[in-house]
Amino acid sequence: MDTKTAIENLDRVIAEVETARLSVSHHHIVKIIGISKYSTAQDIEKLYEAGQRAFGENKVQDLKQKSETLEEFPLEWHFVGRLQKNKINNLIDLNPTLMQSLDSLELAQELQKKLESKSKNMSCLLQINSAYEESKTGILPEDAISTYKTILDTCPNIKLKGVMSIGAHVEDEEAIIKSFKTTHAIFKELEPLGAIYCSMGMSNDYELAIKCGSNMIRVGSALFK
Repeated sequence: MDTKTAIENLDRVIAEVETARLSVSHHHIVKIIGISKYSTAQDIEKLYEAGQRAFGENKVQDLKQKSETLEEFPLEWHFVGRLQKNKINNLIDLNPTLMQSLDSLELAQELQKKLESKSKNMSCLLQINSAYEESKTGILPEDAISTYKTILDTCPNIKLKGVMSIGAHVEDEEAIIKSFKTTHAIFKELEPLGAIYCSMGMSNDYELAIKCGSNMIRVGSALFK
């Protein structure tokens, strides 16, 4: 990807985010995370030059490699993939800004143990399977509030910052909207407990997600193609 393409892609995404954001409220702010899992460190650098600062990876090894290659740049790194228990220590050592895919109480408890032993904290989002899709991980909506509270109460080294979900993987727009609204309703209930991020929306549905209340989107191909 050349610099011109990076600038055009970022400008287009920002313009679409602005339109969607303003349809919700002039006060609604949306953070863009560039999902760089299929891209190179050079592509990330081009987007950095265009003005993008936050990037996300879904494999611990890729996060390590790219963050080390680009360590001279003041980038914000997010982990967005499924975390295997044998990679927890590696992720802690990388110190991501936000771990977005805390998808079970069991994982939270394991992460808490490792964080405690290293005297570290990690900011996380609770992943919710709001579309009830078997192919996806995450807490079911009806268990989300109680699980969030349990993690707050029992995992002091995990700093919960909100929720994340992936929109329903279907053509039916109403079903996608329903899954986003389900997550957003949970987020609103958790706001009094300190939730600040409702991370929903990817390259093919982020405008819909923002209109449903998302304030953080995870965009890959729309930025990197």
